[in-house]
Amino acid sequence: MNRVSVFLMVLVLCSSSFFSRGQNSKYKINTIVIDAGHGGKDPGAIGKHCYEKNIALSIALKTGKYIKENFPNIKVVYTRDTDVFIPLKERPEIANRCKADLFISIHANSLKNNTRTYGTETFILGLHKSEDNLAVAMKENSVMLYEDDYSNKYEGFNPKDPASYIIFNLMHSLHIDNSTSMAQHAEHQFKSRVGRRSRGVKAAELWVLRKASMPSVLIEVGFISNPKEEKFLMSDKGQDYMASGIFRAFRSYKEEIERHSSRTLEVKSQELPDANSNGVSFCIQIKSSSEKIPLNSKVFEGLGTVKENFINGTYKYSVAHSSNLRAVINKKREIKKQISDCFIVAYYKGKPISIKEARNIQKS
Repeated sequence: MNRVSVFLMVLVLCSSSFFSRGQNSKYKINTIVIDAGHGGKDPGAIGKHCYEKNIALSIALKTGKYIKENFPNIKVVYTRDTDVFIPLKERPEIANRCKADLFISIHANSLKNNTRTYGTETFILGLHKSEDNLAVAMKENSVMLYEDDYSNKYEGFNPKDPASYIIFNLMHSLHIDNSTSMAQHAEHQFKSRVGRRSRGVKAAELWVLRKASMPSVLIEVGFISNPKEEKFLMSDKGQDYMASGIFRAFRSYKEEIERHSSRTLEVKSQELPDANSNGVSFCIQIKSSSEKIPLNSKVFEGLGTVKENFINGTYKYSVAHSSNLRAVINKKREIKKQISDCFIVAYYKGKPISIKEARNIQKS
C-alpha cells in the first residue's frame, strides 16, 4: 500500500471517529492537550536573554492551570511539563492517544537580524501564502533535525527544503473550521484584552498540526528577537497575561462549539423537505466572503444548518436547502428578520442557475 493510500485510510478513520462522537449526543470538550514547543537539547528560538523553550513551557503550564481551575471536569494533558526533549512526531500522537478534543502548541517567534518586528500570530494547518509563513513553518519543523534518522521517521521530509512542503497539498483538514475559530478567538484576546499587536491568523505547513486528528492551532506568543517583547515574555506578568489570553480564547471557543453542536441537533427535525426534483434545489444565501468563515461562527447563530459553496473565488453561505421553492420563500421571511439582505438562489446539480431556469427544469 503506498503512502497516499495509507494517508487516505487514516483520514477516513479519523473523520468517522470524530463525527460519530458528536452524532448522538451534545458534543462536549473533555480533554485538551497543551504542547510547550521545543525543550531539552532543543532550545528553539534564542533571544538575547532567553530561550523559546522556557517561555513556551511557562505559558503552557499557566494556561493549563487556568483551565483546571475554571473547568475541573476537563482533562488537561501536557506534552511536556519539564525541560525535556519530545520528538516532534510524538507531540500530536500524545493528543491522538488520549482522544483530545483540542490541541494547542505554544511557541515564541524570532527573526534573524531583525529586532523591530513584534506581535502574536496563531497558525492553523494549511498551505503558506507568504514567505514569512513558510519561514515560520521551516523554523518549527526543524525540530526534527534533533532526532536520529529523522528522514525515515518523517517520510523523507526535509524541513529546510521548500520542495518538501509540496506534500501538504495532500492534506485536507477535517477540522479547519474549528481550528480557525480557536485561532480567531486567540488573536482577538491577545489584541483586545492583553493589549498585544495581533499579526493575525495564518496558515502554514506545520508537521505538529498535520498529524493531529482534532482541531489544532500553533500560537506564537511574540518575538523574542525584539528586546521589548522579550522582556515582556520573560516576566511573570507577561506570561500570566498571555496564558490568561489563551485561556479566555479557549473558554470562548468551548462555549461556541458546544452551543453550535446543541443547536445543530435541535434543528435537524426542522429542516425543509428536499425531495429529488430533477437535480434542482433552492436555498437562502445569507453571506458571501472572500475569506473562509467557520460554519460555527457567531455570524450564523440561530440560522440552522449552514452550507458553504466556493464559487469563482468566493465563499457563499446558505441555509434552508429544498427543492420546494414555496417552502424556501416562506422560510426566507423568518431568516430575513435576522439577515435583512438575504436572498433566494437556485442550483442545478450543484451549479448556480437563475430561479427562472430552475423552475423551467422542474416543469420539464
